[in-house]
Amino acid sequence: MSSRTVLAHAIRALSMDAVQQANSGHPGAPMGMADIAEVLWNDYLSHNPANPDWPNRDRFVLSNGHGSMLIYSLLHLSGYALPMSELKNFRQLHSKTPGHPEYGYAPGIETTTGPLGQGITNAVGMAIAEKALAAQFNRPGHDVVDHHTWVFLGDGCLMEGISHEACSLAGTLGLGKLIAFYDDNGISIDGDVEGWFTDDTPGRFNSYGWQVIADVDGHDPQQVRDAIEAARSDTGRPTLICCRTVIGKGAPNKEGSESCHGAPLGGDEIAATREALGWQHPPFEIPDDIYAGWDAREAGAAAEQAWDSAMSAYAGKHPELAEELRRRLAGELPANFAEAADQYIARCQAEGESIASRKASQNTLNAFGPLLPELLGGSADLAGSNLTLWSGSKGMQRQDADGNYIYYGVREFGMSAIMNGIALHGGFIPYGATFLIFMEYARNAVRMAALMKQRVVFVYTHDSIGLGEDGPTHQPVEQLTALRATPGMHTWRPCDTVESAVCWKFAVERSDGPSSLVFSRQGLPHQDRSDDQVAAIARGGYVLHDTAAAPDAVIIATGSEVHLAMAAAERLEADGKHVRVVSMPCPDVFDQQDAAYRELVLPSDLLARVAVEAAHADYWYKYVGLDGRIVGMTSFGESAPAGDLMREFGFTVDNVVAAVEEVIL
Repeated sequence: MSSRTVLAHAIRALSMDAVQQANSGHPGAPMGMADIAEVLWNDYLSHNPANPDWPNRDRFVLSNGHGSMLIYSLLHLSGYALPMSELKNFRQLHSKTPGHPEYGYAPGIETTTGPLGQGITNAVGMAIAEKALAAQFNRPGHDVVDHHTWVFLGDGCLMEGISHEACSLAGTLGLGKLIAFYDDNGISIDGDVEGWFTDDTPGRFNSYGWQVIADVDGHDPQQVRDAIEAARSDTGRPTLICCRTVIGKGAPNKEGSESCHGAPLGGDEIAATREALGWQHPPFEIPDDIYAGWDAREAGAAAEQAWDSAMSAYAGKHPELAEELRRRLAGELPANFAEAADQYIARCQAEGESIASRKASQNTLNAFGPLLPELLGGSADLAGSNLTLWSGSKGMQRQDADGNYIYYGVREFGMSAIMNGIALHGGFIPYGATFLIFMEYARNAVRMAALMKQRVVFVYTHDSIGLGEDGPTHQPVEQLTALRATPGMHTWRPCDTVESAVCWKFAVERSDGPSSLVFSRQGLPHQDRSDDQVAAIARGGYVLHDTAAAPDAVIIATGSEVHLAMAAAERLEADGKHVRVVSMPCPDVFDQQDAAYRELVLPSDLLARVAVEAAHADYWYKYVGLDGRIVGMTSFGESAPAGDLMREFGFTVDNVVAAVEEVIL
């Protein structure tokens, strides 16, 4: 038995034992891919267990995240701060080894995987970031950005449609440092995939422009090495290495079948597997010589030290570039950004332009873009409608990656998960756009951005029935509620140029999670404000209009309905009623304010409340109470000019006035 095989058996043993102890999990994939992992991690992967965040490390993504004991075993064996006690605690509360790899739990986990297809898509984003960052910063003789992105994926990832979106774009962009291993074991949870997955996968990836290395024996280390060498030699194309493997390799009665895919092997089968593998060690016991064969700490430290030396030489030749690269990799904003952004916001208030908020967003990009070279924008084939191109935008291309804009094509889901990968890689703040209704295509990637607390800016335009004639297929109703219900997501719906600029500033400055910026198709009137009111926008909700006397009622509104609230308040005041107007561009942020501020804006004894928003009505009961009134949507829209739709669905001054009069006692 070769030493390589023994090293791979350590993965098999740890995986089957951890799943058995948890009485839950997926032992088959780790046992089947152990030989591939051993070759990659011991011979090729450039990483430093002592510093998992070393910027020029290779990225490793386990896209088939259900096989999580594979990566936990690899991290433990190679020397990361993931002790055996955590492997014993697999899938238990507060462990660093949850059922699927979770970013931020264990060191060395580059992204959260489990929702199939998103891992490979995150990896495409990482490879895009590497290629773009290298094009922007590398100079002759100084390749300070130079690393690979490696991916393990299975049949499930390839069945998910997002894999098509991402891998097609990866081929178009020529991501030559992206190398994926396809675990072609022919088994999914329901059994032999021949009954539902008969794609010509090599042909599919050939058509994308990938290099495809087919028919590799995933249990033959030399064949795996040869495939990796061929993959690394082709720097102009991403590579798919198709590895034939046996799921559950080594389990004599269950290997090759779905019985080892998503359930523990069972005590008897584990005993039989130990005998078949010649693995005589008790559960969770690894001999010192096997640890020594896996230990990557010395090689990792040397690799990082070599990069530090290269960075020092680079800084000597290109000091300004080196300083800028370090700033961006640290996720820090330029020192002058906050002040310059505030000056622009003040200018928007002074100029008082009345335009669609999507146009206000583009204007903000024109103001902020020159200040933020880390912005990496894009749109899902709607740039002319989303208005995400600004005067300094330059498209990233296969032969010229020195760009700051990605033409994603009609790939909303792929775009969103790619942006997550770009953010995880570091060096960029990604933003990408589509119509708000098509957030639904991307919903799970948007959720993953929030779950991983990544600085990703989702730009959504055409935000209501106000988009008009395209009709209910394109008119969002429930989407704002879905975004606001996502933990950690900040969802902004600004009412004019000033709020639009503020939400962009807030999203860029936020480093602990994603933001959704929701903009109108139609023009919106400018709102007058004091300096204090402008400053209060960043608190998510603020008093836009107040009365000298104690208010009889309050109207809460967002986006295109703020001007309705203002007009209704004016009419009611002409009739002797005192009405406060609260603009609430971001309820998520407002809810995070201290109790005193929230009480100041929405006094608890002011129960006469009306909310106005051209979106699903139910969200607003948390603010108006069951006795309040909501002017909102309770059905889908219709196809008609925007003005006709607003009247049809009750978004008129008359209707808002009537709602306020109903709640005033």
